[in-house]
Amino acid sequence: MKIHELSPAVGSKQTRTRVGRGLGSGLGKTAGKGHKGQNARSGGGTRPGFEGGQKPLYLRLPKRGFYNKFAKQLSEVNVFMLNRFDNGAVVDPVALVEAGILKNVLDGVRVLGNGELEKALTVRAHGFTKSAAQKIEAAGGKVEVI
Repeated sequence: MKIHELSPAVGSKQTRTRVGRGLGSGLGKTAGKGHKGQNARSGGGTRPGFEGGQKPLYLRLPKRGFYNKFAKQLSEVNVFMLNRFDNGAVVDPVALVEAGILKNVLDGVRVLGNGELEKALTVRAHGFTKSAAQKIEAAGGKVEVI
């Protein structure tokens, strides 16, 4: 294959339909909107979910459960992930993001007790499970709740 033989895949480059550009185009005059009526007007049409005055589906279905808008969404880190840090290091949310363990800290960090910890670390987080706190202290480290 040579560079002059390259071309886009068939059908991948579709030209935009230009409506209202003369009778010969097939989509001139009323631009495919028909004559008069709600949908022919600028800004016409109905909102998404509107069913012509009938009670919409999203209002007919029963509501279930409870959504707590005050709930904190914590990023979770397992104990074995902390083995990346040097012995005696202070591990806080900023250090976790810099080390690439977390992509972003939501409302805080919670340390979970999955795996083993071989290093003595000072871990600062917003929450710890009992097993995580035990494993950190058993390795000679400290647990600090922010």
